[in-house]
Amino acid sequence: MEQFVGSDAESKLILILKILSESSEPLGSTTIARQLEDDGIFLSERAVRYHLRIADERGYTQPVGRDGRMITPAGRQEVKEALAPQQIGFVREKLEMLAYQTTFNPEKLSGQLSINTSLIDKDKFKKALSAMKDAFKAGICVSDLVAVAQEDEKLGSVVVPKGKTGFATVCSVTINGVLLKAGVPTEFRFGGVLEVKNARPRRFVAIIKYDGTSLDPSEQFIQARMTSVGEAARTGNGKILGVFRTIPAPARKAVEEQIALLKEAGIGGVYALGNISEPVCQIPVDLNRFGIVQLGGLNPVAAAFEAGIETENIAESGLIDYQQLGSVWQL
Repeated sequence: MEQFVGSDAESKLILILKILSESSEPLGSTTIARQLEDDGIFLSERAVRYHLRIADERGYTQPVGRDGRMITPAGRQEVKEALAPQQIGFVREKLEMLAYQTTFNPEKLSGQLSINTSLIDKDKFKKALSAMKDAFKAGICVSDLVAVAQEDEKLGSVVVPKGKTGFATVCSVTINGVLLKAGVPTEFRFGGVLEVKNARPRRFVAIIKYDGTSLDPSEQFIQARMTSVGEAARTGNGKILGVFRTIPAPARKAVEEQIALLKEAGIGGVYALGNISEPVCQIPVDLNRFGIVQLGGLNPVAAAFEAGIETENIAESGLIDYQQLGSVWQL
């Protein structure tokens, strides 16, 4: 396990928060102590409880019944900042893990898939939905299937804090998880800002490589106000969130078959499929591979942010059962 700069007590607290951040279920002191021991860190259950009380006081964790603790958005942010020097490439590893954990079967319409979670003030949620409408209507999303949760409820690994409404969108890595189950491996290259002209992808104007960052690119591009998703939805011209992957050439037919099955299940998100060994959106592709441009799952939320509605976004926030999703048009 990583070594941290700072006091011993702070290091142990971060290790505990890291374990909680990787769980979609509440964890108690016994489970946390056992996981720490597996990584060569020996803390008694009593010591874990002591650190959890500190985490509660700082707003990093919150009790969930008798089951234990869940990490809060503030705790998740603390983990990101504390682990940044050790976690270059963390996002790519997280994407690969979520792809592996995806169990969604588009033919049976069952199983778990990856989501992004956005936290929005309760009194601004209807306004946010209105701002997202054009992006969903224009198909600048992975899917119009969403989930909503109220305070103290959970979406993926995120517990919705008081005063907020949780909004889950389907994450683009769901596509790669389904491909992986079909025997198709994906190389996760980067997330970027994709220029759209006449409702067609033109070129990436900003990129963040997954193997060189500890922060999710889509979260950063939204906060930096680098998108114009609303304009792209209304006029066909603008800048949206996109991701770039490459896939081995022999898998082309299998990829096309899985994309068709996903569409029938209400999941799209594949914006461009390149030719073998040829550039896509001005991005070069290695020999005997082809590029695939996927839409960022947070595009509709970016449109709300552009409209002046503050959102706290947690990309790749965990897994959800397909049956928990419903059409955004029913909200």
